[in-house]
Order: sequence, then structure tokens, then C-alpha cells
Amino acid sequence: MSDMPGNPLLMQIGALARSAGDAIMTVYRQDFDVEVKADQSPLTAADLAAQKVIVAGLAQLDPVLPIVSEEARQAPWEERRQWSRYWLVDPLDGTREFVKRNGEFTVNIALIDNGEPVMGVVLAPATEDLYVAARGRGAWWQVQPDAEWERIYARNLAKPPVAAGSRSHGGSAEAIMRRLLGEDYQLQPLGSSLKFCLIARGAADVYLRRGPTSEWDTAAAQCVLEEAGGAVLDLTGTRLHYNRGESLINPEFLAVGDAGIDWAARLREAGLP
Repeated sequence: MSDMPGNPLLMQIGALARSAGDAIMTVYRQDFDVEVKADQSPLTAADLAAQKVIVAGLAQLDPVLPIVSEEARQAPWEERRQWSRYWLVDPLDGTREFVKRNGEFTVNIALIDNGEPVMGVVLAPATEDLYVAARGRGAWWQVQPDAEWERIYARNLAKPPVAAGSRSHGGSAEAIMRRLLGEDYQLQPLGSSLKFCLIARGAADVYLRRGPTSEWDTAAAQCVLEEAGGAVLDLTGTRLHYNRGESLINPEFLAVGDAGIDWAARLREAGLP
């Protein structure tokens, strides 16, 4: 068994994510201003600094592919629909967590091929944890630069199950989780795409997302989770796909570690979608 991912492009993208993370942490350690974008989401100098690093790095690769990124003007659907391969990037996922300074934010870089995430890199800059995956190469975790790579695997559904969720989790979502997992499930609050990574390394079991997310929020971590043996499904039980249309908003979804369970049936029994 190889003790590292062994894919040169994946290693390049991992290094690029670490460079973007360095740019983010430079801002994180200082006082910074927070702007509010048109959709009411926050924007900081760290988002823009990471965007600059990633775009410059991807432009040096061969071949140069199109990029869809949260902090860039999006190509119109008439153009995007022609793309078979492109990069899907969130330079700083979890800006609200960044502003709170709780460390629960990530850099997300995914390669999309015909609507599927075939390469994914998720970096948590504050802790230096790096998760990488490529189709057929497995999912890997590096706790800090130059540390050994560890192959990671999702686990069979635990008893009691652990649900990764947002810190505002509650209300109707709580009742749905009880119907999905039983009365004794445990909640593990966590920000950004780190919830997928927690499942991918066998430290949690499910993440139910109600409400909107964008494609760049999920693609990289979906690749990591799938290569670890898990799955990301819409609420009908269908695998989450990308570049589906003009909108870059995902359907509501369920991320799971134990892909052997009939989650579609459980979702129907829980009254979803």
C-alpha cells in the first residue's frame, strides 16, 4: 500500500491550497474589515488574497482549464454548458467562521469532469489539516506540511450515530435527524466543508444540509468523501452533480459515510424531500 496519494497534479493542487492558506492566515492574524456582498454573505481581504493565489497557480498548469470561483464573475450558462472539465473553487469557505475567528474555514479546490468531482482538495488553514482525493486514488489526510500522508476511510454507521451539523442546528432539522438516525444520535457542530472531512475520516456519520449551498461549497469535499467510501446525495437519494444549469445553487443534500445503507428509503421514511 502506497503511503502517499501519488498523483502529481493532486500534489500540485494540495501545495497551491497551502499557499492560499498562508495568504488567508496572514489576514487572519491582523485586524481586517468585513464587507457584505449583494447576497448578504461576508467578504474579507483573505477571500480575495486566496482567490488571487489560486487563480495564478491554476493558470500555470497545462492544460489551462476554465475556473468557476465564488470570488469571480461567472461565465454565462451558454458558455459553461460547453465545458467538460473545469476547476471549481471556493478560496475561503466559511467566511462567517473566519470572521468569528473559530478556525473552522477551508480552501476548496475541485476538478470537475462531465459534472462529477474527480479531484478534490480541502485545506483547513488554521489547523493545517489537508485532505486530498482523486478518482481511483483514495482519500488522504496530512495534518501539517511535510507530515506523513494517512489514507482515510469512512466508517459503517456507528451506534449511536454522529451527525455533523452547523452550530445553528435545531428545530425541524432535529426532528428529521431523529427519524433518519434514531433518538440517540449525537450532534457534532462544525463549520464549512470540514463536516464532509469529519465523515471521510470516520469521525462522524452523516451531514444533512437543508437550505442553499453553492457548487463550490461542496465539490472538493464530495470527492474526498466519495474516495473515502462515502456518498453525497440529494434528498431523493441521487448523487450530487455539478454544472447542472444556469444556477450554481445545489439542491439540499445528505452526506453519508456508510454508502451501503438505502438512504433514499430512509429519506422517504423521514418525510423528505
